[in-house]
Amino acid sequence: MADKRDYYEVLGVSRDATEKELKKSFRSLARKYHPDKNSSSDAEKKFKEIQEAFAVLSDSEKRAQYDRFGHSGPSMGGGFSGFDIRYEDLFGSGLEDLFSNFFGGGGRQTRSRQARGKSILVRKKIPFQMAFDGGSEEVSIDTFLSCDVCSGTGAKSRDEIQICSTCRGQGHVTQTRQVGPFLQQTNVTCPDCKGRGKIILNPCNICNGDGRNKKKQTIRFNVPAGVDSGMRLRMRGKGHVPQQGGIAGDLEIELILEEHPWFERDGSELLMSLPVGFPDLLLGKKMEIPHPDGKPLVIKIPPNSLSGHTLNISGRGLPNGRGRRGDVIILLKLFIPKKPSKSVKSKIESLRNDLTVPDNDLQSTIIDEANDRRS
Repeated sequence: MADKRDYYEVLGVSRDATEKELKKSFRSLARKYHPDKNSSSDAEKKFKEIQEAFAVLSDSEKRAQYDRFGHSGPSMGGGFSGFDIRYEDLFGSGLEDLFSNFFGGGGRQTRSRQARGKSILVRKKIPFQMAFDGGSEEVSIDTFLSCDVCSGTGAKSRDEIQICSTCRGQGHVTQTRQVGPFLQQTNVTCPDCKGRGKIILNPCNICNGDGRNKKKQTIRFNVPAGVDSGMRLRMRGKGHVPQQGGIAGDLEIELILEEHPWFERDGSELLMSLPVGFPDLLLGKKMEIPHPDGKPLVIKIPPNSLSGHTLNISGRGLPNGRGRRGDVIILLKLFIPKKPSKSVKSKIESLRNDLTVPDNDLQSTIIDEANDRRS
């Protein structure tokens, strides 16, 4: 027995460890060294060592003998042959929950769940105008719907359907395997009925036992005001019907908002650049441009405006979902003709001295501009 490690050392606990501390340590180490999860060469040996240590220390009588006699005690000489633990007391769930969490299996199911069909995702372009007013749109989709002849059962008649004898209509069976001293139970799909819980003896001639047929549908849907690109609308039960009956999946519609010729969107705000000639920046100007809400957008450029400044027109942006609308923000940009005529150049040249910064004032003008920028 001299080659055996101290059981307290194996579990990494003190000699006065409580039952709760023993369980916590055992659970942690069992996860770490279980051969299904640890591929190291000594994992199985350590796993058995952990089991053996816990088997002794979790039993009050064996622990008392071990504390007094060590590995030479009367119940320590026969080797390790497994132990009996109440898993509900130890882990709070059942054995299957413990090892399902450890090793990826499914939890216990007491009844079969109704099958659910696959959902459908489509993308739909909508006019920019709909971001203001909302409206109604439609999409065409190919969908698996219940067979009209067999009403989705997949059988010629309901008398041709029987409960699967393998899973007794549950759609799943329980597999049990030995994991060290434990029995691990996991639920897997029934191999005979493929999870449906029933067997079709005489399939429908129209759908060949599938219980559904593919059909083209036109679905109308409402677009809310304030919608943006990437927003998805979900329509419950408008997706595919599962094979041989069940709950239809959903239809998801991803909206793609068409671009506007000059407005860009930033949340509920509309942004645009406005080319403005130098005389209009200097003297000011009032102008109107079309707006998606149907009313002209009146823009008032104040005198002595600068290129790069912005104008804010309140309440003419997009709906923000709170009963209000955002703003329109306009960036003023100096318009310079690409190919001015000779007469235009001549007129500008005659005004050069009046419209440019004199050389002797250049430095002070640069300083003034810097101070304005910093303030």
